[in-house]
Amino acid sequence: MKPWIMGLMALLASLQFSLANAESMPFTQAAFDRLMAEGKPVLVEVHADWCSTCRKQAPITQSLLSQNEFSALTALRVDYDKQKEVLKALDVRKQSTLIVFKSGKEVGRSIAETSPAGIESLIRRGL
Repeated sequence: MKPWIMGLMALLASLQFSLANAESMPFTQAAFDRLMAEGKPVLVEVHADWCSTCRKQAPITQSLLSQNEFSALTALRVDYDKQKEVLKALDVRKQSTLIVFKSGKEVGRSIAETSPAGIESLIRRGL
């Protein structure tokens, strides 16, 4: 295979990774536990489809996560209405809660934050 084709394929693969990272993955306990054990930076988004604040937060977090400087961070989305055991384990009482973990420990939390600067400041704590 020609070198420029291999380079193009590598570029496309990295773009695909960046775009995939820009969206939150559904929260699973196994994924969360693995990321915590590895000490990876994690953003947990507690989301409800009916929540207007959650709908305001989503494009902000997606935009931030699509930036290279936040590419190491993994976002996991908790369904507020369906994952009650996770809410209890994370001591979450309200939808639109954002929690940041770094090196296996919680380093920041906000509830109902919709300011891009506020959300960015929170997410930066995980880096």
